[in-house]
Amino acid sequence: MSKKRKYIIPFAIVIILIVGYLVADSILFDGVRPKAINEFGFQAKYFAKDNVTNKTAIVLIGGGQFGDYWAQEFSNKDMVALSLPYTGIEGLPKLPEDIDLEYFENAIKWLRTQKEVNSEKIVVMGASRNAELALVIASTFTHTINGVIAYSPSSVSWSNTVLPYNSNELKPSWKYKGIDIPYVPMEKIAGNKSGKVDMIDYWEKGLSKTELVENAYIKVEFITGPILLFSGIDDKVWPSAKMADMIEKRLEENNFKYALKNIQYENAGHLISRNPEQKTDLRTGKINLEGREFEYEFGGTDGGDYKAKNDAKLKLLEFLNEL
Repeated sequence: MSKKRKYIIPFAIVIILIVGYLVADSILFDGVRPKAINEFGFQAKYFAKDNVTNKTAIVLIGGGQFGDYWAQEFSNKDMVALSLPYTGIEGLPKLPEDIDLEYFENAIKWLRTQKEVNSEKIVVMGASRNAELALVIASTFTHTINGVIAYSPSSVSWSNTVLPYNSNELKPSWKYKGIDIPYVPMEKIAGNKSGKVDMIDYWEKGLSKTELVENAYIKVEFITGPILLFSGIDDKVWPSAKMADMIEKRLEENNFKYALKNIQYENAGHLISRNPEQKTDLRTGKINLEGREFEYEFGGTDGGDYKAKNDAKLKLLEFLNEL
């Protein structure tokens, strides 16, 4: 066998394997392939079928697995979705502190110009602290956001120091045009001898600071569209059901004219925004405090979370279809 033929055969085999993989992937994949956006002042994955126009668009605050999963689900149902990270990847801030809302404003402006999007049906969606941020964004950009979906929400903005890996210097988590979004200032959560931390106690102490909380309330009454809140009554990461009730009360006091759905689930914890198709027995997490690892509870039960996730998905799709 000639040397030339000796090298051609393996090369040909590699090419055949690559082509075969691409063909199989094309046949088996039934989702929407996202378009990477890295200009116009933001980074994101844009999910939209080629043949849709004038559809409801959902901005998934935080991106990542949460954003990509839900973006795929929405685009498969002929909606449009933008999975929008804002930290942790090259070109974006390393830490979620001093985050400028102009970043999200840029993304929303771009989204409104896309032919696939109905500019009067743009919704922001987030979970946990990204739910906090989604509510802040919607209450700030009242002329361009038409609804909010918040899993395990917060009723107030918190300082950067509620996250142990953030800097030690007290800062706002969010700001806009150089002005801080008012926040509840918090000391960093401390460890103890037991190896476990009680997250709920930490947040309850923050919510007990009445004057500071009053100043840091998210101005949800300014939101110009319906609001959908999901929380687990047994959330042990933070008191999301309590804070959802605080949001509802504030809206009632301000005669909010749009629809509010404050949906709470028994036997459900903090992780109800995760993939509804996946059952999990993950009941605790780990947190590093001053070089030591501590355990904390998510709350809920396996069955309670699974039931809540699936019911929430149905109600979420109903909410979007009613816009």
